[in-house]
Amino acid sequence: MRMNVKRTLVSFIPLVVLVALLAFDISIFGSDSILGASQVSLLVAAGVAVWLGMWLYRIPWKEFEREICANIGNVGSAILILLLIGAISGTWTMSGVVPSFIYYGIQIISPKLFLLTACVLCALVSVMTGSSWTTIATVGVALLGIGRAEGFSDAMTAGAIISGAYFGDKISPLSDTTVLASSVNRVGLFEHIQYMYYTTVPSFLITLALFTVLGFVGGGSPDMPAEVYSGTLAAKFHITPWLMIVPAITGFLIWKRMPAILVLSLSVLTASVAALVFQPEIVRSVGEAVTEGSSARIFFTGIVESIYNSVTLDTGVAEVNQLVATRGMLGMLNTIYLILCAMCFGAAMQASGMIADMSSVLRPLTRTRGGLVGSTVLTGTALNGIVSDQYLSVILTSNIYRNAFEKGGYENRLLSRSVEDSATVTSPLFPWSSCGMTQATILSVPTLVYAPFCFFCLLSPLMSFLVAVIGWKIRRK
Repeated sequence: MRMNVKRTLVSFIPLVVLVALLAFDISIFGSDSILGASQVSLLVAAGVAVWLGMWLYRIPWKEFEREICANIGNVGSAILILLLIGAISGTWTMSGVVPSFIYYGIQIISPKLFLLTACVLCALVSVMTGSSWTTIATVGVALLGIGRAEGFSDAMTAGAIISGAYFGDKISPLSDTTVLASSVNRVGLFEHIQYMYYTTVPSFLITLALFTVLGFVGGGSPDMPAEVYSGTLAAKFHITPWLMIVPAITGFLIWKRMPAILVLSLSVLTASVAALVFQPEIVRSVGEAVTEGSSARIFFTGIVESIYNSVTLDTGVAEVNQLVATRGMLGMLNTIYLILCAMCFGAAMQASGMIADMSSVLRPLTRTRGGLVGSTVLTGTALNGIVSDQYLSVILTSNIYRNAFEKGGYENRLLSRSVEDSATVTSPLFPWSSCGMTQATILSVPTLVYAPFCFFCLLSPLMSFLVAVIGWKIRRK
């Protein structure tokens, strides 16, 4: 018993080191800590976990190395998707797709209902795409620009975008995390989705109510009239409804259930063609800034620059310049760097057995229905901060509590729902997690700045616990 207590206390040491170092990083570097300081902190904490595992528990280095390689291999496709998202950011802006979204959005969306509309729109797109990341990187970026033009802070707009995107992701049959949570816990996909309605729908309705109120009381005076934004965009870009062909093709490919990497690649290709057709002068100006020679050489250079490099266009208005500035693939490298370091930390904690030791603290709480679900939700949320990856959090939380749910006689779908209500939706709330870092990079809003407005992500774990305490639609086998 004494040994178990000792192991449990030791398991918290790397986490305490990580939290202390991250807090120190943020106090010194602020939001720029993600440019390198946070990554160093993750590696130091991983080193502490490895040292403790090898010194106290005699775990060979090969075990840590194997776990690290497996973890990094698991996020290989996510890294490629991140690079393609960076390419989409550049080509969709260069082609005029994002400027057109902003232009038409300013004309159509009522300022008072903007946050509500943004949340609902992202939810619908995310249901159709099955990907919160793709939704945020495309429609979300455009909505952020509209929000600025309407006088809303980036934090509020980002909160509405992320809330809607993650709600849609949770109930979409195309979502990889939804498929993962149901399959790991041996629950039918649509049975899992239908059971999630009892927690996700109330959480989303409260979220919509909050954004409706915030839309009426939270909007400030924009830095410039919205007409200046739309006028400047129309003067710089060729704004036309024909540009909506690009997102339409992307949506069609998603509807056909093509793999995400293929969909994003083809989206980059169609946006590149649209840039040559509708924005030739902009492509030429970007290419001429880099190279000389024939027109073909210049146009080719302009397209390639928009795909991989950061591009800034001069519209004559500083605020609009920020809207149409792109990061490209290079802009995603810090995020990839952070994800790799986070995977090393998670692998060290897993290989050393410290995650299992930490979960033992919560076992006494699992004797009641509310305690069991509450412990599961708490663990899923905490693992997002520890292993920094929602996929690992889904798998580990399911494995930790499967026996407890079976002993209690509860249906597997209660476990799968509890895992999704925590491990999936809370990931964007941690600055060092793969989701938190990705959304902060895409939207250029620090995680800790937008997190207080991610109402759906904050409410979901609480709603899961509340429904469990009430016992609504919870049956024993």
